[in-house]
Order: sequence, then structure tokens, then C-alpha cells
Amino acid sequence: MKPSLTLLITLLLAPLAALQAAAPAVEEGPSAKQWAESHVLAESAKLPFSFTLAGESSAERLRDGRRTDATRELDARRRERTRTWMDAASGLQVRLVATEYADFPVVEWTLWLKNTGQADTAIIENIQGLDVTFERENAGEFVLHGVRGDSCVAESSRPYALTLGPDAVKRCSPPVAGEKVSGKSSDGPDGWPYWNLQKPGGGVILAVGWPGQWEATFTRDHGRGLRVRAGQQLTRLVLKPGEEIRAPSITLLFWQGDDVVRAQNLWRSWYLAHVLPRIGGEPQPPITQIQTGGSLANWPGVQAYIDAGIKPDICWRDAGGGNTWYPSAGGPFTDPKKIWLNTGTWEVDRAKYPQGFRPFSDRARENGMQFLLWFEPERVGDPNSWLARNHPEWLMPGNSAGDVLNLGDPAALKWLIEHIDGMVKSEGLDWYREDLNGGNYGTAWRKHDAPDRQGITENLYVQGHLAFWDELRRRHPHLRVDSCASGGRRNDLETMRRAVPLLRSDWSVTAFAKEPLQIEGNQAQTFGLSSWLPWQGAGVPFFTDRYAVRSYYLTGFGMISAGDWTQDEQKRAGTIRGYTEARRIGPLLLGDYYPLTPYSLDKTSWIAWQFHRTDLNEGVVQAFRRPEAPGETLTVKLRGLDPKQRYEIENLDGGKEVRTGTELMRGFDITLREKPAAAVLVLKAIK
Repeated sequence: MKPSLTLLITLLLAPLAALQAAAPAVEEGPSAKQWAESHVLAESAKLPFSFTLAGESSAERLRDGRRTDATRELDARRRERTRTWMDAASGLQVRLVATEYADFPVVEWTLWLKNTGQADTAIIENIQGLDVTFERENAGEFVLHGVRGDSCVAESSRPYALTLGPDAVKRCSPPVAGEKVSGKSSDGPDGWPYWNLQKPGGGVILAVGWPGQWEATFTRDHGRGLRVRAGQQLTRLVLKPGEEIRAPSITLLFWQGDDVVRAQNLWRSWYLAHVLPRIGGEPQPPITQIQTGGSLANWPGVQAYIDAGIKPDICWRDAGGGNTWYPSAGGPFTDPKKIWLNTGTWEVDRAKYPQGFRPFSDRARENGMQFLLWFEPERVGDPNSWLARNHPEWLMPGNSAGDVLNLGDPAALKWLIEHIDGMVKSEGLDWYREDLNGGNYGTAWRKHDAPDRQGITENLYVQGHLAFWDELRRRHPHLRVDSCASGGRRNDLETMRRAVPLLRSDWSVTAFAKEPLQIEGNQAQTFGLSSWLPWQGAGVPFFTDRYAVRSYYLTGFGMISAGDWTQDEQKRAGTIRGYTEARRIGPLLLGDYYPLTPYSLDKTSWIAWQFHRTDLNEGVVQAFRRPEAPGETLTVKLRGLDPKQRYEIENLDGGKEVRTGTELMRGFDITLREKPAAAVLVLKAIK
């Protein structure tokens, strides 16, 4: 069934710049301001960070240091407050840069340390960007809510709720196994750098922004307190004259009440307003994409989509497997499926693309589409590559997947900025897709450190990587960035301020075929990750199975390796339906998010959720009856509706009905007689 043209146009033209889901309660703003004043901004504020200098705590060291304050208005909704301490004896300058929000109960800050003296500092150790203690009432207990990081498994993004009783300790970080240190900021079972710390009467959402190896600890005392510390996992170093390092950025969102789902929607609302990257002042809208070779010889394949009424937003040229766009022959990886790992020569292979990508990217833009090109500049996989041959001094020993380009080296960073800047111009790139494969980047960083400089390589590297993206975006205001790290393994908040994840996990495309729980795993990832990332994408390796394709509807949607789908009527119908439905509901996914069932990977269960745009008074419900679920009907209680409002519920498989908000929130039956099966229900308020 084709969607209503009027509704579709309304959704596509909806003012995304005004996106706001859950709104702060009246009392939440003052509570955040009060905490910020007592811990960050006031004259006698408790320091929200910690470190030691020559064995002495930062609180003691800075107590009598010279201090200055500065304030500037960033915009109508944000104020920046900078507090600087100067330790005259060592020449160490300590700078805390904090941001207040007028429209949300949020405070955030970043700690900077700089050596302004003429000699090396004493040892600076255990730098914690966050070091605070939260208190609870006598009744009730602390509960830590979060999800797993990405490990390319079905359980990636599995939610958890951990009660932190007396003397409990919870430690989180990307994986460390002996000398093997991940270095990817959202990697592994305990590697998700976002949490919701609930206590009786409310709580605080915390986020650590650090595209590297961070660590956070939640330590419950025997009374009413919980100490929370977070920072770069390893710091024990001297700073050389003029050298400056930073701690991870820290974001706190305060909320009140006992509704954790509402708290997560308040986070989503703040994220949409202040984190989601903007182009020309507009936040990144939902997109659809197709894979393409990137030459005019591939254009007939693109035209087939256009002729079928599918006009994707992005033409995506990925690594290519055995058909790379960059010179890759003669490297150590000879398996045709792994040729793409021979990275390090970031030039267009002129034997394959005599005119480069510009002819194709120009035609894409002429047809209202954008062009995306895949890169992986941090891993140098080919010892015969341009980088390895010409600048071995820029490389750090990695592992079997290659060496690591040291972005903390100013010369290497300058080269990368200029080189990619040139390619954006010459090839006409609208999207810069950056991947990060191989493992143990943290290992490479640490092996590069001297004994009295532990953590310095990682710190300068992270600063360099963020500076690289910032400069690219400054030079090319139209340029969009896609963050990928073997899927969703580098999606911390600093990264998400600059990029969106078009592929939230490699699990979505594992082997491009059905594997155990692959479809259900993607449903479960949407269920868990939507509480944290309003914008996420996945690639669909299925083309005819309605249950499977609907399991991938996200703000970033595309079908991967459809082959010649135009010659197969089932593939053609399935492809058109997938793109049409995904485009229709995409804008609705940028509202409040409500889980309607428990989380589960069990094939005997149903799973369902709801998104609702309060600004449009429209939403969507997605429900899945899994292959072995016995019952034909699921009763769900919708949320976020106006009780007196009448809503039209349209089933995208046919049929409409009208219910009041009260009726829908009391209970609504979804019936699917076949299994497996999926329902997509679009809700629209009737005026």
C-alpha cells in the first residue's frame, strides 16, 4: 500500500531544527544549576575532577593557586564558563571549561592541563575528568542503567540495570586483555560510555566523551554515597614545556521522578537539540542509501532505483572487498575477500577510475543525491603502501592487521588533513566515511610511551583525531561524517558531536546472510540502543522477507548487495517496499522512544517499541512476532499520547482504525497470524 502523499510530504518537510521530544520538568533546571554551582562554578566549588602532581592531590595543589574566571555566551541557549588555576611552583596551568544549558538540566566540562614552564613537570598521575560523590536517601538504592557496547554479536546494546548495594564496585572500559588494549570507545561488553544512575526520586545521566581508552568506576560506600570517577584509563606522565593534554569530556543530565524511560527521552531530546551534527544549521535528517561502484559505468544501477521510484539520499562507495578503489595489490593480504585491508595509499586507483570519482559524484548531485566514500586512514595495513614507504616515522607498530598512523604527530596530522581535504575537493565528496578496523589501538599507543610518559601518545592522538575532523568540517561546511569502527565501536559523545553512525554494528551485515539470531539481534539492538542514540543506521542484507527488512528500519537505512533486483519480481517488490516504508517512518524515529515489551533475543517472544513526535502529534509502532512465538496477539500500552485526542492508526499492510489516546494507552491489540511477521503502525492525530 502506498503511503498518503500528503502525510509523506508533511513528514519530509517537518522542521527538524525544532526537534524536541521530552521536555524538562520545572524543578529539574534548578537542581542541575544548583549542582553545577556547588561543584563547578561557584567561588568555593568542589572540584569535579582529580589528579595528582608529584604525589600531591589536585585539591591540595590548587587550593592556594592563582585563579581566574571567564564567561562567554555561545548562543541563546548555552553559556561557557572557564576557570583557570596556575600552579606557580610547577608552571602547570589547569583549565576547566564548562558549558551551562538554559533549556536543559545539563552541565558538561572538559579539563585541560598545560605546562607553561621552562622544564618538564613532575609526574602527573591518575587524571580523572570526573570525580564526584552522589548521595541517596536512606530508603531505596542506586541502580545503574546502561547497555553493552558493540562486539559484533547479537547481544550488542543489550540493556542492563545493576543495583549498586553497599560496597559494590562496577568498573567499565573498552576491553583489556593482558597487553591487548582495545582503544575503541564503545567496544565490548563494558565499553558503552553512557549510563543512567538512578537513585530514589530521580537520577543523573552521565556520558564520557573520549574516542580512546577510557575507564569509569562506580564505587558504593557503606553508607549513602556513590563515588563516580571517569577518565583516560592510564595516565602517569610528565608534560614537556608548552605541551597540553586534556581529559575526556564529561556530560551530566539531571532528572527527577521514577520514570527511567522519561529520563532517557529527556536525554534524546537534549541530544537532538545539542549533539546531532548540523549542516547549515539543520540537524542531520534521516537518510536512505545504496551501495555503488562510484563510476559512470555503474550509473545504470543507480538509475534503476530512480526509475523504480526510489531516490536514495546517498550513493555509497565502500571499501569494496576484493575490488578496492585505492591501490591495494601486492600487500600482505592476498585473500580476495581481504584485499581491502592493504591500506595506506589513499589515492584513487587510476587503472579502475581514470577520471576519479568526480564524474559520478557530479551526476549524483545533479540528481539530488550525495556521494559517500569510505576511508580508513588510521590503519596502515600494507608495508608497501605510500605511507609506509615515504613516512615510516609516522607509524606505530600495531598488530597483524597493520601499523597505526600517529595522529599525535603534528607532521602526520598536517599531512592527513591536507590530503583528505584535497580528495574532498577533487572527488566531490559529500560524506566522509571513516572506519577503524584491526584491534588493540590502545596497545600501539602504550608501547609508544616512555616509562615517564604513560598515556601521552593516546592523549595527543585523540586530540589530533578530533582536530582532523573539526578542520575537515571547518573547510567543508557541507561535509557530513560517518563514524564506523568495525561497526559501532567508536560512538562516544565527542565522536557523535561530529558524526553519525551509518552502520551501528557489523552484526547487521554479518556474512550478508541469515545467521543465528541475526534478524532478532538487529531488532534487539534497536530496542536497546534507541534509548541512547536517536540517530543510527544499519545495512539490510535481505530483500524479500518483510519480517527481516522491517527489522532494520532506522534513521539510516539501505539494502546491501541486492544484485540485479530489477529482474526478480519478489526482490523488486521487496526493495521498493523497504525503501518506501523506511523513508516514510524515518522522521518519526526522531521523537520520544518507548519500549513496549521486555528486551529479549528469544525466538519464542514478541518484541515491540514506539516512537512518537510530540511536535507533529504523530508516531509509529513496530512489533515483531518471532519465528517460534506461540500467541497471535500482543497487547501493548502506548505512551506519550494526548488522552482526549483521536488518532488514526494505519497498518502499512492495509487497514485503518481510529482510537482515542486513552484507549491506546490502556491497551491496544496487535494481531499477526503468521510467524515470523512484523507490523508497522503509523499513528496520526485527527484534527
